[in-house]
Amino acid sequence: MASTGKKMNQIPAPAGRLWEASIRKLTSIRRGASAFPAAVAAVDGLVDPAGTLAVTSSSTAYQYSGSEDAAEGNGAEEGDEEEAGSSLGEPSHSEQLLDSGDFYQGDLRGDLPHGTGKFLWTDGSMYEGAWRCGRAAGRGKFSWPSGATYEGDVAGGYMHGQGTYIGEFGDTFAGLWANNLRHGRGTQAYANGDVYDGHWRDGLQDGHGRYIWRHGHEYIGTWKAGEMHGCGTVIWSDGDRYDGSWEDAKPMGQGTFRWADGGMYIGTWCQESGVTHAKGVYYPPSGGPAVPVPREPRDAITKLLEELEVTEGKTVSLLPSQKILTWPGVEAVLKKPVWRPPEVSADQARVSVSSVRRRSSVSDLDSLTTGEDGGEDASTRADRAWSRTLSCIRAPPRPGKKQGETISKGHRNYELMLNLQLGIRHAVGRQSAPTSLDLKSSAFDPKEKVWTRFPPEGSKHTPPHQSCDFRWKDYCPLVFRTLRKLFDVDPADYMISICGDDALLELSSPGKSGSFFYLTNDDKYMIKTMKKAEVKVLLRMLPAYYKHVRNYDNTLITKFFGLHCVKITGGIQKKVRFVIMGNLFCSRYSIHRRFDLKGSSLGRMTDKPLDQIDETTTLKDLDLNFIFRLAGSWFQEFCRQVDRDCELLEQERIMDYSLLVGVHFKDRCKDTLPAS
Repeated sequence: MASTGKKMNQIPAPAGRLWEASIRKLTSIRRGASAFPAAVAAVDGLVDPAGTLAVTSSSTAYQYSGSEDAAEGNGAEEGDEEEAGSSLGEPSHSEQLLDSGDFYQGDLRGDLPHGTGKFLWTDGSMYEGAWRCGRAAGRGKFSWPSGATYEGDVAGGYMHGQGTYIGEFGDTFAGLWANNLRHGRGTQAYANGDVYDGHWRDGLQDGHGRYIWRHGHEYIGTWKAGEMHGCGTVIWSDGDRYDGSWEDAKPMGQGTFRWADGGMYIGTWCQESGVTHAKGVYYPPSGGPAVPVPREPRDAITKLLEELEVTEGKTVSLLPSQKILTWPGVEAVLKKPVWRPPEVSADQARVSVSSVRRRSSVSDLDSLTTGEDGGEDASTRADRAWSRTLSCIRAPPRPGKKQGETISKGHRNYELMLNLQLGIRHAVGRQSAPTSLDLKSSAFDPKEKVWTRFPPEGSKHTPPHQSCDFRWKDYCPLVFRTLRKLFDVDPADYMISICGDDALLELSSPGKSGSFFYLTNDDKYMIKTMKKAEVKVLLRMLPAYYKHVRNYDNTLITKFFGLHCVKITGGIQKKVRFVIMGNLFCSRYSIHRRFDLKGSSLGRMTDKPLDQIDETTTLKDLDLNFIFRLAGSWFQEFCRQVDRDCELLEQERIMDYSLLVGVHFKDRCKDTLPAS
């Protein structure tokens, strides 16, 4: 085992490449604060904010600006402001000194700032940007006396939308904000050199993200309330790594620890009295048979975990909204009260943010409200003030509705899921990565398969488990291993998605073929059960499929990642064959409508009433009432790729296929103020 002191010397790939790219990107932010891409830029084949179509190897989906949805989202408040703005009076430009000593210079309508203006406070703070009916709203820039700045979207005096914050010590955040808190996708560069790129919730890392320590260590996976929590991978700078489940920044549940020399430990991890323990099987570096634990991973991972301290971001000394960027007299003009936040000092704000971190497992903003006032200390009163602030703020939209039923203990297919996860972990974890994309014809032989027995007590090749005795089969393992490499699928991420502590989801109803569908909890992969005849068809077309997806990066044909079989031994003889595919709708964008299009009209309409159609309903050809606008070159490339894909399917005598389309309605709700 390498000493921990060695970890400071060199940043390994791929952490080094990501580190260098992040530093270059964040350096450009500090210089100009404009080189950072918008957080809503196209990802995973979805379209850019302009509403066009991108055809990629992973998915095909569309964005549509729905006028009805947008009208509902904007609400009456924006309409009231527009109506009030038109009746304020003639536009003018003025310089005004307020009674408080603050100073305003800019556009006015009547007596209210409306347009572009600059506001200077007596303490040296400044806002320069857009105003609407006496409120700071639109694009603007805040400057603090300390030297910190924020430039981006503003709503009612709040940092709200896309924006870049540069702190007084050089720490930088570029991404999405909601009511002065980091919320959504964004990248944070800390003053000490650490970098986090991923999702945020209520000011803390929450969701999927990647954290790189200045020493070169790297974590890729899920977060909860600012801690590593869920499925994730840590790669230390000396090459050691852990793939598996985390809870409160500690390994918890199933996981695999790999030493840099090739040794591997697969087992179950837990915490007892603050000490990490593991129970499992050790595989020597040479890939030999599994043996009882001669090499204890506990001490190694305990030392390594001490180096994984996540930096907390600096708290803004005084939030812009606390300065009440609302002009006197707005209530009279708009004929309704203007929401103002309660007065909270900078120290109270810091206390309350840490309080939210402690209680953030409750996630819902409304649940932060507390009980009676009696017997409260200063910290509790600060928490209550902050809670009242949050309860007045309109919560950001929740993620889309999850499909399917969770397969938990007691479910009819619970043991089948365990068998599947054990088999995948064994097959992927023990196989070396392919060195070339060129395959011999023998790799596609249907007889090229590997059987492995999994007894409950374990064996020299398999770990002990709590499921029934079963056998596992891999069809053409080298071909599918190479396909995963071709599709840029990381083996560790693949295992975590399918084999992590998060259970699979069984979709509500089987298809017409009688197959059942299962979805991984992170939405990345779809698992479909198959009949023996379907397996034969897939194996027959596998050589042509491999050649096609290798030649055409933008193919719209489903991506296949593995073909397997589970055979239950003992009294009940049962075989279940299944294929693992990519899920088209795995994206940062919510899919509001999904269509299965065959190009025919007979029976091609959903039988659900309109009020029962939601984002999980699969609609058909006659339900499609949208017109998609594509750039000319994109449309031509899309048609060419469809023709190529159809030629392959025709060549392989496949006639039952369709085009799966996802529609995302763009959120046009901008500059809305917190509800009073």
